[in-house]
Amino acid sequence: MDKAEYLLWSRKYDKTYGFLAQRERELGFKFRKNKVMTKTDLVAVVEWIFRNESEKKARTIALVNRNSSETVERVSSQVFNLLEGNDLYRMNCLTTLEGVNPVLASVILMFFDPKNYGLFDSRIWKYFLGNTPSNLLTPMNYQTLLLSLRKAANKHNLDVRVIDKAIYKKSLESA
Repeated sequence: MDKAEYLLWSRKYDKTYGFLAQRERELGFKFRKNKVMTKTDLVAVVEWIFRNESEKKARTIALVNRNSSETVERVSSQVFNLLEGNDLYRMNCLTTLEGVNPVLASVILMFFDPKNYGLFDSRIWKYFLGNTPSNLLTPMNYQTLLLSLRKAANKHNLDVRVIDKAIYKKSLESA
């Protein structure tokens, strides 16, 4: 895709998922402003990603609720206050929280810093890297995907999130 296509498909994503895009912006703004995520915020992220999967949502919220508020705030503050270039460390920190797997961690990072982070999704992996490995959902694989996302974003002078929204939306319509 070229820059115009990325922008077109990203706008289509925002139009289709208006409420979700708005919620993403709200939580992201809150994370950047406060440099911390509360346990309530974490539950909101779970609700965002599992909006259409009630069983996964309920199961993940139950796991997330096992974390103390203090732990969620301490870990997220540590992650949000790191200097750039600590992607694997950020992922590993976030996944120490109960209920937070690499996909959920990618959403938290994406909300916090859409310029540098995108969604860890098999459609986006397939677009850049081909067939998905059986053990796709690992912090190391997310780091590999980020390299491809950032390369495309840098080439077109766009945010990583614009690139991943475009690929996600186009892949859904092409399926």
